[in-house]
Parts: sequence; structure tokens; C-alpha cells
Amino acid sequence: MPACRGCRLVPQLAEILKSTGTEAGILELEITESMVMRDPDQAVKLMRNLRAMGVHLTIDDFGTGYSSLGYLKLFPINNLKVDRSFVRDLPHSEDDVAITRAVIAMAHSLEMNVIAEGVELREQLDVLRKEGCDEFQGYLCRPPLAEEDLIRFIRDGGTRGTLS
Repeated sequence: MPACRGCRLVPQLAEILKSTGTEAGILELEITESMVMRDPDQAVKLMRNLRAMGVHLTIDDFGTGYSSLGYLKLFPINNLKVDRSFVRDLPHSEDDVAITRAVIAMAHSLEMNVIAEGVELREQLDVLRKEGCDEFQGYLCRPPLAEEDLIRFIRDGGTRGTLS
């Protein structure tokens, strides 16, 4: 984030929320790890301002860039997404199982919710559940919806999918 790239985001978002009567707590913004690491200090300031408003924040694509784990404790985020590149070979890759286990444990110790991306197989879901992952995204959970199906889903009061 170059200097002041997000300077107007917080006041603009506050104005939109106020004019629409929307609670900030229902809004969740995803920020990729690579975007945060372009200017971590500026990103932390922006994220703190968004969190102070009540907005929920998620770091996406975690583990695919060159972030320092030291920064992670500074980020005021709610959720950490485990990138699909670590999920793809579960449960067959012992390395990916170990990495996923470590990321989940670390995120939980920092009081973050963990979301796994790219869950396509029941075996992947089983490993992630065993390791304590909180939420899952991928074809196993719900395939992507076409625009008209998404509109109908929202109109019908759709909620997140559940897996048994």
C-alpha cells in the first residue's frame, strides 16, 4: 500500500455506512497478504482504523508471500485464510499437513478465526476439522453461483453452507 493509498477509504466507508444505516460489523473486507506487505506500517494503520469502526478483516492467501510472522501479531484481523496451495494435497502431503496444523495453531493463539480455501475433497475437510480449522471454502462446501443464482440465494435469505 503506497503512502496514503487507503487514506480516503475509512471516511468514505464511514459515510456510506451512515447514509445507508448499515452496521459496520456485518462488513468483512479481505486483504491479500501481498498487498499488506507492500507497506506493512501503512496497512496496520488502515486496518486499525477499519477495526475501530467495527469492520471485520481477513488476511487472504496467507503463506504464499514473504510476510514476516512478526507482523502478523500487529495486524488487527479477525480471520486468516489458509491458501488453497496448502490444502490441495491434504491429506497425502505430510508437509502440507504440518504447515496447515502450524498455521491453525498460530492463528488460534492470536485469537483469529481460520478459513481454509479450496476444500474440494472430504479427506481434506476431515484433516482440516481434525486440526481445528474453523471455516471452509471450496467446491465441497458450495460451488460458485452464477449471477442470477446468487441473487436468488440472497433474496431467499441464504446463509453459509453447512457440512456434516
